[in-house]
Amino acid sequence: MPTRHSPDLIVVGAGVVGAACAYYAARAGLTVTVIDRGPVAGGTTGAGEGNLLVSDKAPGPELELALLSAGLWRELAAELPSAVEFEPKGGLVVADGDKELTALRGFAARQRASGVKASEVPPDRLGELEPHLAPGLAGGVHYPQDAQVQPALAAAHLLRAAGERVRLRPGERVTGVLTGPGGRVRGVRTADGEIHAPHVVNAAGTWGGEVAALAGVELPVRPRRGFVLVTEPLPRVVRHKVYAADYVADVASDSAALQTSAVVEGTPAGPVLIGASRERVGFDRTLSVPAVTRLAAQAVRLFPVLGSVRALRTYAGFRPYLPDHLPAIGPDPRRPGLLHACGHEGAGIGLAPATGRVIAAIASGGEPPLDIGPFRPERFEDRPGGTESTSRPKGTAHEA
Repeated sequence: MPTRHSPDLIVVGAGVVGAACAYYAARAGLTVTVIDRGPVAGGTTGAGEGNLLVSDKAPGPELELALLSAGLWRELAAELPSAVEFEPKGGLVVADGDKELTALRGFAARQRASGVKASEVPPDRLGELEPHLAPGLAGGVHYPQDAQVQPALAAAHLLRAAGERVRLRPGERVTGVLTGPGGRVRGVRTADGEIHAPHVVNAAGTWGGEVAALAGVELPVRPRRGFVLVTEPLPRVVRHKVYAADYVADVASDSAALQTSAVVEGTPAGPVLIGASRERVGFDRTLSVPAVTRLAAQAVRLFPVLGSVRALRTYAGFRPYLPDHLPAIGPDPRRPGLLHACGHEGAGIGLAPATGRVIAAIASGGEPPLDIGPFRPERFEDRPGGTESTSRPKGTAHEA
């Protein structure tokens, strides 16, 4: 079997998380090979809205990751071309009634104590932020740190900005993880040969569980399907990222059933994007009429002006879901040399820079920029019954 060049780091996955890992690793002086069985941003990244949110995250480790990433995205916006459409537009979370407003106020107060900028907006001032918003809402909270980016372009330009230290291999499937003495990772195998490296990063998104299995470890990543509606191009009728307060509860839900809570936002190109639905149906891409119908109805309730607007298309994507809603980031003690950077669910685009910084620090022998203990990839083995999977694929770790 032929052997190709030996980089310092192999990243499996060319979505925005893998691209960020490669970018920051290259900045740390490492050479990187990025491998993906499809094109750049061909998975979850290419099907995302580009949300960079702090508004939907409760105080805790994910919020810390999001706040770090929010600052890093602003730094990246100064380096990457305008084509990535970075917009620090801010978010507006609205409440239908007094009960929802009380809950939203409490949530925002806890976030402010953790460093989030959040200011309450009384009902008579909502129209100043969003002139086309439906009347009769009880109030809202404005989050100036929320932003948006064009995710596929962001991934591509991160890889380009990494320079000559990064080699990209799209359309190449990893078929095995190579290990040596003591089970330590020493590279990967593809149909085109072996690539040796002392570190392999699992940034395979929804397929992160499969890549983990190739290394002989379990990571219970599951797909969670979502749809996005895209309208015809419009003048800027939606200025911020706007959603109802119940969206936060849907994000944190463990339900496998269909859930919808409209997130509405305009884009520089004109179309309005309408998400987000959630359901666990495996990798089934079949159009769900109930999902898109409910999303459209919820969006019109927030912005009645959209009632006469055409939806030109809809697309589906799969969020990489882990049971505790936290990503797996960092070294896997079960397989030395294997690093995980997956399982971000719907927040991967927003959390990509901080994730990349963590991976680059570990691979270059430095200290991570924050506590990564809550993101330990082996944490699911601490639970009764272990992971959700009951069997481990046999013969997948290739000793050499």
